[in-house]
Amino acid sequence: MKTELIIKSNQNDIDFALLRDGKLIELHKDESDKTIAVGDIFLTKVGKILSGLNAAFVNVGDEKDGFLHYHDLGPQLLSMKKFLNQVSTRKRKDFSLNNFKIEGDIDKGGSIKDVLKTGQPILVQIVKESISTKGPRLSAELSFAGRYMVLLPFSDRISVSQKIIDRKEKARLKRLVKSIKPKGFGIILRTVAKDKKVAELDKDLQQLLNQWYDMCKRLHQDVKKPKKVLSEVNRASAILRDVLNDSFAGIHVNDKTLYQEIKSYLEDIAPDKASIVKYYNAKVPIFQKFGVDRQIKTSFGKTVSMPTGAYLVIEHTEALHVIDVNSGNRSNKAKSQQDTALEVNLIAASEIARQIRLRDMGGIIVVDFIDMHAAADRKKLFEHLKDEMSLDRTKHKVLPPSRFGLVQITRQRVREEVIIETREEDPNKDNKVSSPILMIEKLESELQEITNKGKYKNIALHVHPFVAAYLNKGFISVSRKWGWKYKQKIHIIARDSFEYLQHHIELTKK
Repeated sequence: MKTELIIKSNQNDIDFALLRDGKLIELHKDESDKTIAVGDIFLTKVGKILSGLNAAFVNVGDEKDGFLHYHDLGPQLLSMKKFLNQVSTRKRKDFSLNNFKIEGDIDKGGSIKDVLKTGQPILVQIVKESISTKGPRLSAELSFAGRYMVLLPFSDRISVSQKIIDRKEKARLKRLVKSIKPKGFGIILRTVAKDKKVAELDKDLQQLLNQWYDMCKRLHQDVKKPKKVLSEVNRASAILRDVLNDSFAGIHVNDKTLYQEIKSYLEDIAPDKASIVKYYNAKVPIFQKFGVDRQIKTSFGKTVSMPTGAYLVIEHTEALHVIDVNSGNRSNKAKSQQDTALEVNLIAASEIARQIRLRDMGGIIVVDFIDMHAAADRKKLFEHLKDEMSLDRTKHKVLPPSRFGLVQITRQRVREEVIIETREEDPNKDNKVSSPILMIEKLESELQEITNKGKYKNIALHVHPFVAAYLNKGFISVSRKWGWKYKQKIHIIARDSFEYLQHHIELTKK
């Protein structure tokens, strides 16, 4: 299994595509004008308290106030409030918790009005971004995520990921962490900590403690609330921190500065992997080169085709997502209806797991597989779907098929679903459209105007693949004729992401 991360830096944002064996499985966007992200920590004030909901609204600088429920305060709320008061009033200059007295836990079934008051300073962390009409979901139980562990202030707990099954390995990791854990902090060991040495764990721990100290220094400053006191690492670093493993074969970046940042980050967390970071500097756009644009066009939309002729129909509503599996023309290629149903359902399960990650679908997902009468086949499908979903980092749960043959999946929602419009405006609307030859003449007219102004080292014409095929057709193609006519080197670049009549001319000066 080969994993690659393709990073495309634009003027205002950065796009990330995660490929497994060349197939797109995750798509993310890091927007420069985004004010909040999951993991950010804010120093702010408690807003309106709603006793009926046992929650409070808190301003974190977003368009909508954040929602802080009593159950998200964390048992160590009193310790956090005490520490915040001491640091912000400069009574405490030592940011370690060696000499800090941890307060008792708050009552699990208590009321928010008993522990918080309107206008009171508080530290909160973003656990879910704004979705639809709802503001961000907040937590006062702070956590600092690293490569191998998660650091929890005001806690004494040590736990190991449930995905590490070996009891001896769990005991070894707990023993190592206990020897390096600072007083007043709890630690959760992540799955990737398996088989790691104490030096690697300690290095990760020190980096997380540095984040804690940096945050505390900002609390010392006179700041206007709400104020972001700690930012989550950029999306590229977060992806690498969470999914980097031995299967990673390449990280390709088209921005020099971002390339240096990622290489430097990898040298810190995984020096042996720093060499897989490559700077991409070619004429063909990076998403085009690695087939990402084409896969985006074919993977989003209401209908998703599969290589076998079967297809999925995906519908989104406010309450849930519905996925219907259809055999298409596959029904004639198997020995029996039962064989066909099982074969199509297994293929569909793999594609459904990919689609859920790709679109970042959250909440309730209902899948209507093709009916199967054999209990053994239903069990085989259920186990296969669980295995495919096990690669998903987002918290989820898959339920066995119901009496109606429906499979229900719940998946945590932490940000807006990825929605990409795959349908294009019909150029033939009103039953009139310019003749193709007129479009070619328009392109040539633009080229003539450009060449009249001066000579260029290269002229790259980016067009839809259909147009590119026409311009490059034959030995004496249209593009070659243009090159001879204007005595310029003209490259025709097919762009999967372009609409039919869209084009762009890129000039390289001598």
